[in-house]
Parts: sequence; C-alpha cells; structure tokens
Amino acid sequence: MTADIRPAIDSALVRRLVDRQFPRWAGLPLELVDPGGSDHVIHRLGGELAVRLPRHRGAIGQAEKEAEWLPRLGPWLPLSVPVPVGVGRPDLGYPWPWAVTRWLDGEVATVEGLGDSPDAALELAAFLLALRRFAPEEVAVAAGRDGLAVRPLADRDRSTRADIARVAGVFDTAALTGVWEAALGAPAWDGAPVWVHGDFHTGNLLTAGGRLSAVIDFGSLAAGDPACDLMIAFTLMSPGSRAVFRSALGTDDATWARGRGWALTTGLNAYTSYAATHPRIAASTTRQITQTLLG
Repeated sequence: MTADIRPAIDSALVRRLVDRQFPRWAGLPLELVDPGGSDHVIHRLGGELAVRLPRHRGAIGQAEKEAEWLPRLGPWLPLSVPVPVGVGRPDLGYPWPWAVTRWLDGEVATVEGLGDSPDAALELAAFLLALRRFAPEEVAVAAGRDGLAVRPLADRDRSTRADIARVAGVFDTAALTGVWEAALGAPAWDGAPVWVHGDFHTGNLLTAGGRLSAVIDFGSLAAGDPACDLMIAFTLMSPGSRAVFRSALGTDDATWARGRGWALTTGLNAYTSYAATHPRIAASTTRQITQTLLG
C-alpha cells in the first residue's frame, strides 16, 4: 500500500460489506451522508446506525480505538458520544477496518449558533473536566502505548514555521510567530497524563434544539497534556465566551499559551492544505487563526 492510498468507496461497496459481515442488518436501507467528514465516508444504516469507512491511512485506527475506549468513557461524560456496535474487517478490496456505531441525531455546531454562548462554554468545559477525571490508572496505561500519547507541540515546529511563511501577505506573520514562540516557550505540562479528545473543534460537536448534544470523532483520543483540547476556544468561541470557558477549566497561563499554539498550528495546517480549494474551510480556518491572535 502506498502512503497516500485513497480507496474508492461508494454505496454499493458499503452495502456489500454490511450484508456480508453483518447479515442481521442486511435489510436496512443505506443512505450516503453528504457532506461526510474529511477522514471518513459516512452512511446512515436504517434509522439507528451509522457506517463509517476511513478515506485515508491516517484514519485507519479509529474504529478499533473507539470500540475499545468509548464504551468505558461514554457513561461518565455529560454529552453523548458515539456508541460502537461493530468493527468491520478489510474485505472486497477495501483495505482497512471500519465501524458501525449508533446514529447520533443533531446538526454540526456553528459559530453563529453557539460562539457567543456562555452556557455552551460552560458545557464544553464540563465535558473536558469529566474526560480528564476518568480512571487515572487507565490513562496512565494508555499514555505508554504507541499512538495514544499526545505528541509534544515542539514536534510541529518545522511544519508550523513553514506554514507561517506560506501565509505571508494574508496574515501578520510576525504576530503568528510571536504566538507560536510563546507556546513553545511556555512551561511543559508537569501533571499526570489526562485523556484528551485530540481534535476538539467545532466540526466535531453536534447540537439539538440549539444546544450542544454530542461530541464525535475520537480518532485522535490520546493521553497527556490537556492543552491541545483548548483549540475549541478558538474555533468556536468569541472572546467573551472564551473567558468563561477558561475560568471554568481553571487553566493556567502556561497551558493557555500551549493551547493557543495548538489552535494556531492546526489552523495553519488546514488553511495551507485546503483553503485554496474549499471556501468553507478557508473561512473557518481564517477565523481560527484570527481568534488565536486575539488570545
């Protein structure tokens, strides 16, 4: 397999995979969810299930990771999370494990809907605090396993500086460099490892009835420094709700600085990768980068 393989995935393939590996669901209607995600092709299966096939190699471990950890974490969290009900195996030319989960109703959260909401900020802080408190002994074990430890922010230094250079003329590169260097220079996390979602941004939140209802996409679930989950403060929140969020979390200056760094590096990476061809991503990452500069 080449590193950049992207298998062809259509509804006919998904139908055959489900019917062959999970015959109890063979009679359920199958409907493509469009748009899906950048990492998965998603189909709704009947009224209660979702089928998710990774689009690329970077997402191939998610089905098994979520099947292992979400049944343990979910009951302790104040927002709904995906409930795995099956892990499919490679078959019919499709090369990777894939997932069947319970369907979660809701709409993707938006800045317009929740960005100024102190209630949403408090709910997200409560979610992260609950995630961090879960079973410390299991977190310690997970932190020692390959693929489940949070990578140091410094590992992204070269790519982030290259991305800053690429956006010269669009953003204030001196200001971006200042935020990045402050993040790198902040004291490292010296507490015990905690669970982090790892990709905690607006697109991975669902709402129902105008309120937060669920957190999805735990493919980057890991253990270590909680700063990376602070990116939600810059992808969703305005300065006012951000202050509420930070206060509820009790985040110290060093962790906040590292969190700004995570928001900056992920925003820049998405902007330089997709903004030229995806106007929606261009708008959301422009906002993310701009909010990061505001602090």
